[in-house]
This record gives sequence, structure tokens and C-alpha cells, in this order.
Amino acid sequence: MTVAPIEDYALLGDLHTAALVGRDGAIDWLCLPRFDSPSCFGALLDGPDAGHWLLAPVGARSADRRTYLDDTLILHTEWDTDDGRVRLIDFMPPRGESADVVRIVEGIRGRVMMTMSLRLRFDYGHVVPWVRRRSDGLLAIAGPDAVWLRTPVETRGEHLTTVADFNVEAGQRISFVLTHRPSHLSASKPVDAERALRETEEWWRRWMGQCRYTGRWQPEVRRALLLLKALTYAPTGGIVAAATTSLPEQMGGPRNWDYRYCWLRDATFTLQALLGTGFVDEAHAWREWLVRAVAGDPGDLQIMYGLDGRRRLPEFELPWLAGYEGSRPVRVGNAASGQRQLDVWGEVLDGLHLARASGLPTDDTAWDVQLALLDFLEGHWDEPDYSLWEVRGPARQFVHSKVMAWAGVDRAVRTVEHHRLPGPLTRWRELRDEIHRSICTHGIDPARGCFTQSYGSKHLDAALLLLPRVGFLPWTDRRIINTVKAVREELSWNGLLLRYDPEKSDDGLPGSEGAFLACSFWLVDALCGIGQGDRAAALYEELLELRNDVGMLSEEYDPTARRHLGNTPQAFSLVGLINSARQLSGHETTTSARSSAQHLDAL
Repeated sequence: MTVAPIEDYALLGDLHTAALVGRDGAIDWLCLPRFDSPSCFGALLDGPDAGHWLLAPVGARSADRRTYLDDTLILHTEWDTDDGRVRLIDFMPPRGESADVVRIVEGIRGRVMMTMSLRLRFDYGHVVPWVRRRSDGLLAIAGPDAVWLRTPVETRGEHLTTVADFNVEAGQRISFVLTHRPSHLSASKPVDAERALRETEEWWRRWMGQCRYTGRWQPEVRRALLLLKALTYAPTGGIVAAATTSLPEQMGGPRNWDYRYCWLRDATFTLQALLGTGFVDEAHAWREWLVRAVAGDPGDLQIMYGLDGRRRLPEFELPWLAGYEGSRPVRVGNAASGQRQLDVWGEVLDGLHLARASGLPTDDTAWDVQLALLDFLEGHWDEPDYSLWEVRGPARQFVHSKVMAWAGVDRAVRTVEHHRLPGPLTRWRELRDEIHRSICTHGIDPARGCFTQSYGSKHLDAALLLLPRVGFLPWTDRRIINTVKAVREELSWNGLLLRYDPEKSDDGLPGSEGAFLACSFWLVDALCGIGQGDRAAALYEELLELRNDVGMLSEEYDPTARRHLGNTPQAFSLVGLINSARQLSGHETTTSARSSAQHLDAL
């Protein structure tokens, strides 16, 4: 199949779900009514037969210009043709009673012939809906889903597709509104496209008005914050890792995963980014989602949960989809949700400590949850696990996991010391020291004087760059400096970082993957931490150049082919961009629990 490069897509969102729009004017990905619902436009993973919605000048391909209206997620796509110039305005209004996608065709110059092709395919391209014409527009129904298309343009059916050809003249604006509604409910009130445009612009500008970042990279940080907000599921405050499933980490390979869920390991990084840029309400909602999701038996803590805190995320394959550029299988759900990754106990404890230290409103529930998590961690910190990278090879004594166990206990100690909450302080101090000794004894390569991926291993892991950020050792410690240098030298691919070397580390999967963008931002922070600020800023600028024309970053990047890889947009990458900008701009504040031991002492 022919499909656009991952970096050719822009994002639309309504804080419940998101759509990907290509430079050709086609919406190739949309799941309704939620991020994790089955797609109705799935061309991204199979081609147009799996569903898409094209609006473009006849015969046009890539647009000449594409941008978001400042501080909004309102997308402008423009084409020049022999007959004139036309603009396509795409957006999703913040969710009302239904999910809406609004597209407005605006004539700028001359008279341009446009074409529209709407191919709805529910259940990931598997189900063709029944379409009929009604007085209030076209209605497509398939099982639980109903979609209305309302437009003044005359449409017709061809080959199970709704199509139209029409002219747009300079100064003319023609609207198309697609509305999703459960099929057992009556139609919602029609959306006035122009009014929705004004209200959507006002909503996004008002939201961005909270931003407190004033450093050197304001446009880049603001754009990343908008995209991060678009990955928020408003009803619960959960933030999905990405808007897509099964975009490959290696073209044609099997490393294709569903990222439309909420990962606990992202919690502290995300809270850092939100609190550090002024978005307290979002940080509070994310913290509340975290507390609800992890409530229950601490031994059953998962690494990820559904948008509403749902635990069961069974993984299965969709064999009827060819996959992005033939990258199969296409997966829904994520079996890694059942893995034991000990770092998540520390991540949750760290995140809740950060929220408390930052002054977010809290109650006894959060501390009760922390106590239960600590009880479990105390009895299991020395067990092997599968690391934050969710390897599908053998369990090991991963150093980063051990460090996060240390961080979890350390945060409990500091909470009792500084916030006077009840807890066995002496026992926790002794446990913290025991974990620290274990890591410094077994997690270091004596020959190089640096930390390693796991106990007894010679291999490296980019997550080792996080050790000083959680206060395990200061940046000035020779072992940390050696680790930063070793990771940079051995895991570098044209200046960007791999998570680890898949040829040396048994992760249980065939093939390879690209450079992991979040890790490259960690390297920015690490270089800054060890006093190489100029080199850190230079790397940061290189990473900014990897963004596409509308500021999107995926999970990974192929420096040789110069292509984005993996699911997009990736929250972990966006959070890395935001936090590194703050680090380089000197905007780290006492709300951060991830700097150095000296900084932690100031909390």
C-alpha cells in the first residue's frame, strides 16, 4: 500500500480522541468516540480501503503550506493550483454531547475544483456501514456507531464511498461536519461550523494563556504543550502515551505496539512538565487519575491502565490489516500491562511526592496508597523484573528498576521528615541505604567505573541517565560522569540515543529499532547536569529540527533514513522537549523532584 510518512501527519483533537491529517488533506486515522475505540478511519495501517476522509483540490498532492493557527489545534492546509489558491481549515471542537470533526474549505484566489472522498470503515476497517440520505444529512450506521455528514455540497455514492466534486471561489467558505453518536441515540443538534471555529479558537487560546514558560524556546514549548493537552482524556485526566497503535519501531518489522493507554512511568515527567509551565489543573487531574488507577492491592500494580483506569488491556492482532508499510502484526491492547516492572512503584511514589511538594491539594487517600505501595516495595525490591522498556526476554536485575525502588523509599522518608505524615522512618531509612549499597555494589562495571543495564552485565541503558535526576547520586559524582560519557559513546546513532543495543541486550524480539527520542532529551539534561551546557543546547537544537512542520514528534527516529518511527505524537517525547527546555532555560523550580540530591534536600 502507499501511505504518507509518519512525519507528514498533523493532529486534531477534542480531549477524548484524536485524528491524524496528512499533507494531502486526508484524515487517515480516527477512533470514535475515544482514543482506544476501534478506528473508523484506519488508512494509516492499511490504505484507503480501511477508511479515510479526503478533501483536496482535484489532482493535488502535498500541500504547499501547512500550519496551526497560533496557540490552537486548528489546522490550516493550503494549496496553489493553476486556477487559484484554496485553504482547508480542520479542527475538532472540545467535546460537547457528540464527537465532531469540522472541515471548512475556503477560497483564497481564483476558482478551484475540489474533490471529497469519505470512506467510513468501522471496527478497524472491518465493517462497512449502511449509508442513507436523510433530511439532516447523510447517516452511516454500523452496530453501535452512527455518523452524520452535514454539508451544503451535493454528494453521491460510488463503490461504497461517499464522494463529491465542487468548486470554491475566492471569499467563499464551504463546511463539512462529521458527527459521531451512539446508534441507539437520536441525532445531536447540528453544529454551526463557523461558530464552532470561533469557540474552538477561544478555548485553546484561553487554555494556553496559563503558560508560564518564558524561556528561549517559547514557540516550541507552547506547541508541545498543545499536543500534550490533546493527548489528555478530559473525563478522567488520564494522558495517553500516543494517539495511535502499531506504527512500527522498524519499518517492516514486528515491533508494533498499541500506545493508546496511560503509562505510570510517565507520571512524574508529565507532572514536571505541567507544573513547571503553569498548568496546575491538568497536573491535579493527572495526579487524581493516578491515585484512582493504582488503588487496590499494591501487588497488582500495573505499568499501564486504560483511559478510565481500566486494568484489562488484552493484546490481540488484526490480521485483515496490512500494517503501516507492511509492518505486521497490527496490535490492539498491550500484553506488557501484565508484566512486573518494579520501577513503576518508584515512579508512582515519586510522582505523588512531587505533587505534594508542589502544593497540589491532597487528602489522606494519596498517603494511604503510598503506604500500601511501600509495603509491597519493601518485600519485593530485590526481585528481577522486565524494566521500564518492557522487554519480552528474560527478567533481570535492572539497575534503573532498583534505583526507582530506592527513589520510592527515599520519597517516603522525605515525606515523613518534611510533611510530618506517619510512617516507620527508621526502617525506611535503613531500607533506602540497603538498596543504595546493593546498586553501587552490583550495578557498576569496575573496569569503566560506570553503571550498567543490569547486575553483572557489561551492557548500557539510556535510563541510567536518570540516576542523578532522581537524586540517587549528584551530577558531580565520577560514576555518574563516566556513565553519561559511556552511554553517549556506546548508544549513540548519529548523535541520537538508542534505549539500549538490541543486538547485545536480549529483549525477546527480532529486528532492531530507531533512536528513542525521550532518551535523547535525557542526554540533553545529562550533558547540562555534568557541566556541558553548550553541547546540551546544541543537541537540543538538533532534536527540535526533527519535529515535523507542525511540531509533532513520534516515539523514535531513524537518523539514516531521516524518518519518524513508532507511534505519534508521543507524549514521552513531547514531555522530554518541555522539560529539557526548562532545564536549559534555568526554569527548574522547587516543584521538581528530579534534579540532584542537593535540590531534593531543599524541598
